[in-house]
Amino acid sequence: MFAADFVLDASVTLSWAFEDEVTPEADSVLERLRTKSAFVPPIWPFEVTNGLVVAERKGRITLNDAITFLSSLRHLPISIFLGFFEIPLEQLARVAQDTGLSAYDASYVYLAKLQHLPLATLDKSLAHAARSYGVVLLI
Repeated sequence: MFAADFVLDASVTLSWAFEDEVTPEADSVLERLRTKSAFVPPIWPFEVTNGLVVAERKGRITLNDAITFLSSLRHLPISIFLGFFEIPLEQLARVAQDTGLSAYDASYVYLAKLQHLPLATLDKSLAHAARSYGVVLLI
């Protein structure tokens, strides 16, 4: 199986699509992907796509720019961690319950904990929950 260096969440990924949301920390994660690789849970492509669709509906991005951005993500060393299909989902439910996160957000914490990897997130509540669950933050 593919090995990764960190877990990437949708908040960091989506920040790259919007000039007003990018931060030096998010830029450093993108730069890191030049030499390192990331795991994402199976929900990630849907979260990123939905974030762009919502932004397009609000007039923040054009559909063509959203499609171009999504296409550019394919060139980055980001892999969906398919091991989620082999674990008992009650473990993920327990992480969600323990952290107070949705199952969607808990999947990032669970993946980072399972693979002993740092988590890259800009989401403050996700970062707080990850730290409380013993996950190291990349940013």
